[in-house]
Amino acid sequence: MVSMETVLDLLRHTVTSPWVYLVIFVVTAVDAFFPAVPAETVVITAGVFAASGEPDLAAVIVAATLGALVGDHVSYAIGRAGGAHRLARLPAGSRRRASSDWARRAVDQRGGSILTTSRYVPGGRTAVTLTMGALRYPPSRFLLFDAIASLSWGAYCALLGYFGGLAFERDPVRGLLVGLGLSLAVTGLLELVRWLSHRRSATHR
Repeated sequence: MVSMETVLDLLRHTVTSPWVYLVIFVVTAVDAFFPAVPAETVVITAGVFAASGEPDLAAVIVAATLGALVGDHVSYAIGRAGGAHRLARLPAGSRRRASSDWARRAVDQRGGSILTTSRYVPGGRTAVTLTMGALRYPPSRFLLFDAIASLSWGAYCALLGYFGGLAFERDPVRGLLVGLGLSLAVTGLLELVRWLSHRRSATHR
């Protein structure tokens, strides 16, 4: 049976490798159009170990930001290339269909501001970027708002891990759990706010 210390040593060796920045970039990019990839977990984990000196915190934020930016533009391009038809074929009543319908209404009402906040909503990032592409949202405005969203998200995840690592410098696993727990709490809070807002809108119709 593999011990926890062995797992930590392997994780530390992986995260402190120079290749970690490429891994962060690729994972955060792919997460834009394949949400099953755990981008937040990867960035938070890197932030936890950054508290001990390696990897470099600023480089982690840059890699996460660039990866998210590239991935979002791929998702936007998919939307422009026929995403409207794909969104229309999503099963009625499914979570992805609900996210898509929410994204369409949000883009119509608030445009770029919803792109910034959608990154913190489960399934929201992919739904919004695809919808913006399908609706032919202006590319220059998409780039501006997405750059803000990507930077804020990259810094948010990396710093959650970083401060968790500082608080539990001798116990990186606990620091990682704290970072992930805070991320889930913030995400859950935003999801609750969105649900209450949707419910209030439905009641007033």
